[in-house]
Amino acid sequence: SQQHPLLRFRAVSLTGGRYGMSMISVKGLQKSFGKHEVLKGIDIEIQPGEVVAIVGPSGCGKSTFLRCLNLLETPSGGEILFHGQNISENGNIPAYRTKVGMVFQSFNLFSNLTVLENCMLGQRKALKRSRDEAEKKALFYLEKVGMAEYVNAKPSQLSGGQQQRVAIARALAMEPELLLFDEPTSALDPEMVGEVLNVMQKLAAEGMTMIVVTHEMAFARDVSNHVVFMADGVICEEGEPHQLFENPKSERTAEFLARFRQG
Repeated sequence: SQQHPLLRFRAVSLTGGRYGMSMISVKGLQKSFGKHEVLKGIDIEIQPGEVVAIVGPSGCGKSTFLRCLNLLETPSGGEILFHGQNISENGNIPAYRTKVGMVFQSFNLFSNLTVLENCMLGQRKALKRSRDEAEKKALFYLEKVGMAEYVNAKPSQLSGGQQQRVAIARALAMEPELLLFDEPTSALDPEMVGEVLNVMQKLAAEGMTMIVVTHEMAFARDVSNHVVFMADGVICEEGEPHQLFENPKSERTAEFLARFRQG
């Protein structure tokens, strides 16, 4: 069905199996910067409607993996299939990026544009929407993240949490099939983290497919339905949150999660 993911129920049950055609299928993904090998062969399947949390120590390749998925970094090897099509071969990267949105750690809003203009720009340029349609979509998603009253503000007039919510609305206004979040709360003051996580939690409940690189273990445990633990450029372990948090199979995962298990 062509229905937008936000309008359907969660496609993946929290206990059921993971069947059907994967939205994203990653096979043997590698990325090196010079002689430094950051990703050493990543294999993962992402199903429609899943919320995937990627956790692991700093510097283990989580953000690089996300940037490869969006082709902000060119993989050194392996394949990324989107609905079965190899995205590095089909060449239409801008079209692919309209389907795979990204929310960055540092918001990346245009400082000279208002909140509304920030949320309209990508729609006008990449999707060729009319001004009226782009504005309508922008207002709809700004309302969704609780930022509709700030349409005329510039980013510098907003708190970090508000800027990140605008960045999420901007990504949603493109109506992507998949949203990538690269540590979306790590640049925020602690009291602002909750307002961004709440927005993400609502999106998860509405069935948005999301891949979230995060240090927020409670979010990974309670909101995602697929947790991936990465270390040293590889996936050490992945599974359902309760399985990974309560009964990790790898010693490395157990060590990393030990301090969060009581939470």
